[in-house]
Amino acid sequence: MLLDQALPVSEARGQLVLHPARDQVIDVVSQLRHEGFVMCADVCGVDYLDYTGERVLPDGVSAERFEVVYGLIDHANRRRVRLRVQVPEDDATVPSIFLIHPGTSALEREVYDMFGVVFEGHPDLTRILMPDDWDGHPLRKDFSVGRIPVQFKQDTSAR
Repeated sequence: MLLDQALPVSEARGQLVLHPARDQVIDVVSQLRHEGFVMCADVCGVDYLDYTGERVLPDGVSAERFEVVYGLIDHANRRRVRLRVQVPEDDATVPSIFLIHPGTSALEREVYDMFGVVFEGHPDLTRILMPDDWDGHPLRKDFSVGRIPVQFKQDTSAR
């Protein structure tokens, strides 16, 4: 990989993992696209609130409560790379990569909806799975289990 900037790097299950800071995400994803990683296969969130195990992070990377993980694919050279971006609880924002990979629109919206991570610059950052008036983010570890009310809608179809 010909990344212009030095990034913390690790390996997980035979896959290269890059650890850019939030302010490096756009530059790193742009450069990787230029290097052939033309598909973003996944964007997901992780909440490490109650995680008691040892997180394996390279030197210089500080563990935060949230992490946004991107999976990029270079089909021509049969390569994959993962980006793990640490996101602090008190400023749960990360730049949107929508302009580089438009297919990430729904993926970013899902992470926003389930974890509350805001993707700055996203063209339509609205809920995608939960109702618009839903309070909270269900995949956060501090979201109370069992407090999800059952919601029924009346059948309005003509018989």
